[in-house]
Amino acid sequence: MNRVSLKKVSFIKNRDLPAFDINKVLALPAIDISNRRYIGGKAKLLDWIFNLIEKECSGKSFADIFAGTGVVSARAASFYKEIILNDLLHSNFVAYKGFFSQEKYDRTKVLNLVGYYNSITPNKVKANFFSKNYGGKYFTVSSAKLIGFIREDLKRRRSQLSDKEYYILLTSLLYSADKIANTVGHYDAFFSKIVADKKFIFRVIEPLIKAGKVLIHQEDANTLVRKIKADIVYIDPPYNSRQYSRFYHVLETLALWDNPKLTGVALKRPTENMSEYCKIKAPVIFEDLIKNIDAKYIVVSYNNTYNSKSSSSKNKIKLSDIERILGAKGKTKIFRKSHQFFNAGNTNFDDHQELLFITKVK
Repeated sequence: MNRVSLKKVSFIKNRDLPAFDINKVLALPAIDISNRRYIGGKAKLLDWIFNLIEKECSGKSFADIFAGTGVVSARAASFYKEIILNDLLHSNFVAYKGFFSQEKYDRTKVLNLVGYYNSITPNKVKANFFSKNYGGKYFTVSSAKLIGFIREDLKRRRSQLSDKEYYILLTSLLYSADKIANTVGHYDAFFSKIVADKKFIFRVIEPLIKAGKVLIHQEDANTLVRKIKADIVYIDPPYNSRQYSRFYHVLETLALWDNPKLTGVALKRPTENMSEYCKIKAPVIFEDLIKNIDAKYIVVSYNNTYNSKSSSSKNKIKLSDIERILGAKGKTKIFRKSHQFFNAGNTNFDDHQELLFITKVK
């Protein structure tokens, strides 16, 4: 973070924030958009993907319709004048607003709150929804109390924060919480023994600075493509039966803060945003998607886990189906790269390859 001059902030009516050491806030490393463990994440493949796109494609607009963490769009923002992001998950939508929104904001105000949140002593915080449900499981009780307190505090301050300020702080909370979660990187389960030294530290994100146009959506990709147009449409759909809304349910609850009824050992929220790409109908849904895309180029990421020993890891769309469907849309090239995939803990697979299909639309 760059050093800022801290002035008295009075955005909270009739109340000032408690004193804290601003140097401690400035010393904290900012959170980059790639600082998340995420199934199918493309952070380590960005150079390969964009080297190929640069060679094979041209245009001024880029749509990322299964954007996930948003790392692909973040890289695309360096090359294209218009970026379109979309994902079904509430937590990802929040992150896009925090990282990509071009609205101006008061950085000093944000840093004041970061300092305040880091000055709070956990034992002085009352138990809350987050600590009662997730404390001692996904997080230590102390960390869960702080996370819940901050989320409730952001809700209370919502009217005194601009959209950009609110989403920066909420995204920072999501990333800071995820950083210390007692999991392998998703929330389908937690470790039986919690690591006591995983102390919660509220770190702020570094929003992306871009002069171009950014459009953010949260809807079904098959519906969205009927409404948008872009020179390049990048597609990175779910590959197997693992539903992202179920794997990241804790972050979904933190984003929505709707006090849902939680069930099961994993304490999952009510079922929502289930992707058809994780079901047997995936090839049919994929064909419908491709047929309705209005673009010059279509770029599809997939992998070769067709023979995975884990049934939940096996691909839902066959390689022959992808080739046939894209071939009907235009001339398609296939590129391959050996890549160590994100392992959720139960999957063994040799010779894993990432596949990139680039179609020049007829």
